[in-house]
Amino acid sequence: MAGDTTTIARPYAEAAFAVARDENQLDAWSDALSLIAAIVDDPDVASRIGNPNIPRTSLETLILGVAGDALPQGVVNLVKVVTANNRLVALPEVARMFDEIKASQQGVRNVLVRSAFPLSDAEQSELLAALKAHFGAEVELSVEEDRTLIGGVEVRADDVVIDGSVRGRLQQLSTALQF
Repeated sequence: MAGDTTTIARPYAEAAFAVARDENQLDAWSDALSLIAAIVDDPDVASRIGNPNIPRTSLETLILGVAGDALPQGVVNLVKVVTANNRLVALPEVARMFDEIKASQQGVRNVLVRSAFPLSDAEQSELLAALKAHFGAEVELSVEEDRTLIGGVEVRADDVVIDGSVRGRLQQLSTALQF
């Protein structure tokens, strides 16, 4: 389903970015889409979205009501279009992709680093410098701890994955031994 959501979300995210760029409101749209994504991700709202007995207009009213009056009109229109096309579940992915496009257009790479153990500030700074050199761009670094990696780190930037984890190496070894 994640692949389906990405496929559905991409045209909405690209269109939203084009409108926001033309209106010179990238930050306002990013904030508004993040808010809408959080509303849609709320378990109570998500259960209503998944309920075929709840009319789409009620869902639209609920989401826009919770968001309040501070949304740019274009975001309101986007929510209406997405609701009419029964694509509300894609809104969090639209928000994520919008931010990716925005960062890319601004020359910034969003990089997620997952580490088996907490990284010190010095290690994060060293990693940030190495990633800036590797990608030749500014890097916005997010760090998560993931003990399932066993050791090492995994770096993800868009479609690029650098797996230096012990778990990844064990999986490679297992695959190699199966042949």
